[in-house]
Amino acid sequence: MRCPYCGHDDSQVKDSRPTDDGAAIRRRRQCEGCAARFTTFERIQLREIVVLKNENKREPFDRDKLLRSIAIATRKRSIDPARVERLVSSIQRQLETSGEGETSSKRIGELVMEGLKALDSVAYIRFASVYRDFSEARDFEAFAGAVEDATRE
Repeated sequence: MRCPYCGHDDSQVKDSRPTDDGAAIRRRRQCEGCAARFTTFERIQLREIVVLKNENKREPFDRDKLLRSIAIATRKRSIDPARVERLVSSIQRQLETSGEGETSSKRIGELVMEGLKALDSVAYIRFASVYRDFSEARDFEAFAGAVEDATRE
């Protein structure tokens, strides 16, 4: 594993343990070049997933990109990062076990919306404001009103 500090190619594993959700292995490493310590995560990948974008463009599924977009929606909310990590793992697992090698970005967006709706209504609205691309303020207002009504029930 390449050192993120000095770029040296070799590092030594000092400690390995499963993550809280058991979906990954957390490894503490030490660079043999500069002696810096860093952490890596090893995850099971059942299959390669290709994402079909809106312009018929294909790109490999990027778990970190999914995590970043959800992190933006949940920023400054009192949501445990472990819950966000579990949501991302759940979405990835659903995609990998679907039996399809390709999935649309729309499907991923819907899975994120579903997960955020259960996690936090503000994060759900934030993500929807970008994902749904509301054309007018009225559209956004109607959506937010529907979310508010649903949370009261």
